[in-house]
Amino acid sequence: MQSVVILISGRGSNMEALVRACPAGAQVRAVISNRADAAGLDFARAQGIATDVVAHRDFPSREAFDAALAQAIDRFAPDWVVLAGFMRVLTAGFVEHYAGRLLNIHPSLLPAFPGLDTHARALAAGVCLHGATVHFVTPELDGGPPIMQAAVPVLPDDDEDALAARVLAQEHRLYPQALAACVRGEVRLDVATGRVQWQADRLAAADAALLAPPLRA
Repeated sequence: MQSVVILISGRGSNMEALVRACPAGAQVRAVISNRADAAGLDFARAQGIATDVVAHRDFPSREAFDAALAQAIDRFAPDWVVLAGFMRVLTAGFVEHYAGRLLNIHPSLLPAFPGLDTHARALAAGVCLHGATVHFVTPELDGGPPIMQAAVPVLPDDDEDALAARVLAQEHRLYPQALAACVRGEVRLDVATGRVQWQADRLAAADAALLAPPLRA
């Protein structure tokens, strides 16, 4: 059984989706937040999942916080560490500690619109498609190689809230699918080259409509 630790900062809707659709062969062992008031902690406790809080404001530096966070995570010996709305920029040392087993979801079709305010930026740019990307985490913010992407059309009457809601619905479907592929060993990160490697048969069978590995290598 592979162990999963999920990191959140707020309501944790993607965490809920992962818990509800946790893939066979995996178990969410813990949910950890940098905020004691994160609403998602209540959901995790209600599911009987261990929770912890490592408050970033209690530490004098980003490095000190990341060291304490890694210590809390490692108590659960995770195979996968999954960021689900965890609103902290992680140090290179932390990322390298979990290289190849640290996942994130970002609300855009990376490499488009990394960082914040993705929906507003997509609307301002006039793109026809927007969406979400699950990717391996590397030290470059939102720069890790994609695992899967889900696209949604940008409609003529969209505002940020309407577009965000459609993207979030796809995030809830996409993240469990991507985690399942990782757990089954269908996809991995070649840490030496920084490239995602898919099993050839799984790559060919991917659903090209909405759930698909990115076209780039």
